[in-house]
Parts: sequence; structure tokens; C-alpha cells
Amino acid sequence: MTKPINLTEGLKKHFGFDTFKGNQEAIIENLLSGNDTFVLMPTGGGKSLCYQLPSLLMEGTAIVISPLIALMKNQVDAMRNFSEDDGVAHFINSSLNKSAVDQVKKDIISGKTKLLYVAPESLTKEENVEFLKQINVSFYAVDEAHCISEWGHDFRPEYRRIRPIISEIGQRPLIALTATATPKVQHDIQKNLGMLNATVFKSSFNRSNLYYEIRPKTINVDKDIIKYIKSQEGKSGIIYCLSRKKVEELAEILRANGVNALAYHAGMDASMRSNNQDSFLFERVDVIVATIAFGMGIDKPDVRYVIHYDIPKSLEGYYQETGRAGRDGGEGKCIAFYAYKDLQKLEKFMQGKPVAEQEIGKLLLMETAAYAETSLCRRKALLHYFGEEYKEENCGNCDNCLNPKKQVEAKELLCTVIDTVIALKEKFKSDYVIDVIKGKETDEIVSYQHDELDVFGCGQKEDESLWNTVIRQALVAGYLDKDIENYGLLKVTKSGQQFLKKPVSFKIVTEDEEEGEVDEPKIQSAGAGAADEQLFNMLKDLRKKIAKKLDLPPYVIFQDPSLEAMATTYPVTIDELQNIPGVGAGKAKRYGEDFVKLIKTHCEENEIDRPEDLRVRTVANKSKMKVSIIQGIDRKIALDELAESKGLEFTDLLDEIEAIVFSGTKINIDYFLDEIMDDDHVDDIFEYFKEAETDDLEEAIQELGRDYTEEEIRLVRIKFLSEMGN
Repeated sequence: MTKPINLTEGLKKHFGFDTFKGNQEAIIENLLSGNDTFVLMPTGGGKSLCYQLPSLLMEGTAIVISPLIALMKNQVDAMRNFSEDDGVAHFINSSLNKSAVDQVKKDIISGKTKLLYVAPESLTKEENVEFLKQINVSFYAVDEAHCISEWGHDFRPEYRRIRPIISEIGQRPLIALTATATPKVQHDIQKNLGMLNATVFKSSFNRSNLYYEIRPKTINVDKDIIKYIKSQEGKSGIIYCLSRKKVEELAEILRANGVNALAYHAGMDASMRSNNQDSFLFERVDVIVATIAFGMGIDKPDVRYVIHYDIPKSLEGYYQETGRAGRDGGEGKCIAFYAYKDLQKLEKFMQGKPVAEQEIGKLLLMETAAYAETSLCRRKALLHYFGEEYKEENCGNCDNCLNPKKQVEAKELLCTVIDTVIALKEKFKSDYVIDVIKGKETDEIVSYQHDELDVFGCGQKEDESLWNTVIRQALVAGYLDKDIENYGLLKVTKSGQQFLKKPVSFKIVTEDEEEGEVDEPKIQSAGAGAADEQLFNMLKDLRKKIAKKLDLPPYVIFQDPSLEAMATTYPVTIDELQNIPGVGAGKAKRYGEDFVKLIKTHCEENEIDRPEDLRVRTVANKSKMKVSIIQGIDRKIALDELAESKGLEFTDLLDEIEAIVFSGTKINIDYFLDEIMDDDHVDDIFEYFKEAETDDLEEAIQELGRDYTEEEIRLVRIKFLSEMGN
């Protein structure tokens, strides 16, 4: 298990990348040193490479336990594309027949296979365990590790059996990876995998461009939403409701009030769902009203607001859904309407489920209530939930930081809560603690003789809701904590003990129950934004008009950041337009004329002085390599042969061709696609890009990858961008 002198060389040699992303290098070094490793990295951060590269650098075969059969095939195909030998990666799952399994075992024994993917169900089969005992295992990787925890959003009971089985096969280093885990889920994963001493690597959950706001849900909520949408004219937004019925009702109300909106939920027939999604992507409608079924498969980069009509069941859900705003780094406003009675309604829906499930569901709802009611920075509270410390006191981009709420001093109330938690020996949850403070003589309290404690009944005058607020806000402030083993039991932290000895000011927000209209809050615009808002809107209208005429998604023409740059630097010639980020020479010539004409007229009519330093930079000539690739394609040389003749890996050749196409040069690779791909496959992938709101490769692989290889998707994307965008 010797570590290469330079990991970057290994990365370049095997994967063709020059640099690591985020903390990939530190993770890999930790694993190569023989240490157990826990990786929490949001989607798109590059988790797979954290075990793929070490598998190629270490002696033996790495065992990767993964829950999705389709995902395994994609990963294996991807690994084979990086290697000369197909035997480098294999999977064993229920989709293979006996002869295929025999071939896999033969390759492993011969030493060819560096990476073996197994489903947890396959790992438990006795014949597979016996076989794996005979081979040299380099390390184990558990992907989608949140499936181990019943607190995770995708619990898989068979994941609980992983630890005893890998112990039986033989002790080796272990790496567990997930894209979403609270401290509780993380602890569950580490405990169940017997890796409590693992080195933990976490990437940040902070999305600084998103604005978070909670509004009280009044009887006028529909009116509030219509008023808000009309203030955001021309911008794309998603409204999430918990029930299908409410989705249909709200979409109808919005349309009746002149808002261009459609509904989307799992109960609609597939063609209507698909048409409504396309209408949103192609900007034929501004607003989609949806259940959480919407958004899983699409990543429209310019969603400018996400509204929650109903507060979600968990903060994981809320984080995931708000995350669909401002994907391009621009403005993204996340507004949720909150009424405590909605949470009580959700609790009622849980009745009839197993007790353990009800218990977990209730505690997740309580976390949501704590977030909704806090007077602290929303960003700080949200990141705290995911175990991340946000050190700024004021983020400048949430309702609590921009419009601080009226607070009341609750120093004495918090002392009462801490005293009670200590008197109960930190063995009870918040409901029980409040019952003791309120002096309720329940059977449980009487049987434990807690009605004889000094603290019993000491807070009878205050409402239960006020005590709930004190506890929730004390948890976020760090004076109280919840026991991770027996989740929900209140514990007093060191800060809480210090507070009791020497109380300091502790202010809380109490909910104003008055129903009425909500004032529009002051909102700071997030993201870079355009200097000239009027011109930016005019450019968006022009883009929409051209997109409609050409039957293209608007992003194919120019993305929002490019339009923002145009509305800041005012390019009035095609040469100047080529200096705008995201605008190559081909795009400028193909679409630019109408845009520069509009900008020039706007500048003249409004007597705008353009920035003096807007100089035209000369565009570098295409490199010899690029010219010879274009000539090779013109002569219809097969791309694999072309790569070989240039001394390039096939993926490196695709990088070069993509750069050519992105810069605006039109090329035709149909001759090669006709040779290697079914027409149906080409059409399916082409249609995907036609309907998608972004040409991002990772998102396309996620959406299409079960049936197509990464190379196929890249090749058709080249065809699509060349034909539709250049």
C-alpha cells in the first residue's frame, strides 16, 4: 500500500484531470494511509473519484457497496473508459447470470480487477462471501451511506448487515460516502459500520446567494403569494405544496389572477406532467406549482424563487427544495409560509405508522419548527442542523438578519428550563420537560415522583408554546443539545451550565398570532446581478423571442450571467460581444446581431456612457491541434482513430472537440455516430438536451445514465450544441 510520490500525477494519468476538487486529495491520502474515512460531500463534488483513484493505486481489489444497480453499470462503464482493459471494473448483482459472474471472478483472481461493485443483497450471499475471502481486498467503500440510518431519507435495512459481513471477509480500511447527512445520521452511519474513529471530511452546505425567509401563514396567504409573484414579473419560480389537491387549487387561483402558472404532481398522467415541465423549462410559463415530485430530474439554472406554501416535513427536504433556486449563482429567494397548526396536521397524518417511525417523524417536524421560529440568522440555523458552524453573526441575506424581529428577554425562562433538565437527570424529551414545568400530573410524572421536584409547576403562568419556543431557540443557541444515541433526550451543554452559573441576556422571538397582510420585507438582491436592470429585462425578452422562433430552450442562446454582463458593460459590436463570459466567436456571429443592436439603441436613447475600459481583446487563433482535429472530422476520420493519431485518450479528444463547439464552431460528427450508436439512442439523448434547461454533463448522466454511457451522452451533446447553438 505504497503512496505515489505525487497524487496529481496519478490523477492526470488515470483520469486526465490536472487538479483535485475540494478536499478530494486529503480524503485519498487518508485512505491510502490505511485509515477509515467518512466523506460528506454534496452532489457534484466528486465523491466517486475518492475511491476510484485509490483503487487504481493500491494492490488488490476495492469492494464498493452501492444500492443502485443502474448506477453500478454507469460507474463500471465510466471506469472502463479510463482504462485499456475492460476487466479493470466489474459488478456483481442480481442482473448477472452464472456465466457472467464466473467471468467476473476469473478477472478478479487474475488481478485485472481493481474495483468491484456489489449490491448489499449480493454481498450477503454465502457463495460471494466465500469467494471474497480468497481475494486480496484493498479497501471497502460504502456509497450512499445514509441508507444505513433510519434517520436518513432513504433507509435500506440490508445496509445494517454490511459491517458483520466485511468483518468476516477480512479487515481492511473503510470509506463511507454520502451527499446528505445530519450529525445524527452521520453518527448512525459510523456506529453501524464500526468506524467511530474514522477521519471525517465535510464539504460546506452554505449557498451564499440564497435568501431565506419565513412568513407567517395567514388567511390571506394566496393573496400574499399573488402579490409577491407579480413583483417578480418575468422571473421563473417554483411553489411547493404538500398535497396534490392544493397544487391543483393554487395553480387555478394563480391563473385566474393573471399569473402564468401550471401544476405538476405524481397523480397527473405522464404526458401532461412532461408537457407542463417543458412549458416551464422553455419559459412558456413562469411558475410551476408542484409537490416534491417536481425538481428531481431537472436543474433549471435560473429559478429565481422557491416558495413553500406548506412548511416541509423535514429540514433535509427544505434544504433540497430551496437548493433548486439560483443554481447559476445568481439571485435565489426562498420563502416559506409557516403556521404551527400545519405541523400538528402533519403529526396527525403519521398516526397508524409504526411507533418508531412516528417518533422520528415528530422529531424531524420539531427541528423544522425550531428553524421556522428562530430569531437567529436562518443560514446559521440551517447550517447548524447539518453540523456546520457559520461564524458570521449576520449573513446579510435572510429575513432575520435584514429585518430583525421584536424580541423579549427570556433569561429567567431559560434558567428554569436548564434547572428542570438537570433535575430530570437529562433523561427526558422536551414535551416531558414542559409538562413538569407546567405542573401537569400525568401518570408518567406521578409514577417517577417528578411531581415532588422543586421545579414542578414553576412555570404555570406561561403558555406551553412559549416554553417550546425557549427550548427550540436554546437548542440553536447551543445551551441545550439532543442526545445522539437516544435522539430527543435534552442535555445541558457546557455553555448551558456556564449560563446557569452566570446568566447573560437571552432574547427570543414570540410568534405574533394576529392575522392580516404581511408587509413586504426588505430583500437584498443576491448574486452578481446586472448593473442595468431595464436592459437586462429587455435582453431576456429578446432571448425568449429568438428561442421561441428557433424552438430552443433560451439557455442554448445565452445564459443569464452572459446577459447580466451585457447589461453591465454594454457591448455594441460583435467583436466586443465576444469578450462577454460564455460568448464564443461562433455564438456572437450566430445570435449577436440583434443583441448588440438592442444595446446600442438603449445606450443612445438613454444617453449612457459606456465603460471607457471596454477594449476589444484580440481572439487567439485556434491552436494547430484544434485545426487538425476540425480537418480530420471534415475528412470523416473515425474519432477513435483520430484520437490515436494525435496521441490522445478518447476522453481527451472529446474535451478538445467540446472546446471547439463551445467556442461557436460548427462541426458534423454524424458519420461517426451512425457507425457506433443506434439512431433511437441518438434521438433520445438529443431530445433530452432539447428539453433540458442546462447542458451540464453530470445532470445529463444522472437523468439519462441508466441507459447510456457517458461517452454516448458527450458525443450527442456535441452534435446538439453544434447544430442548435452554432
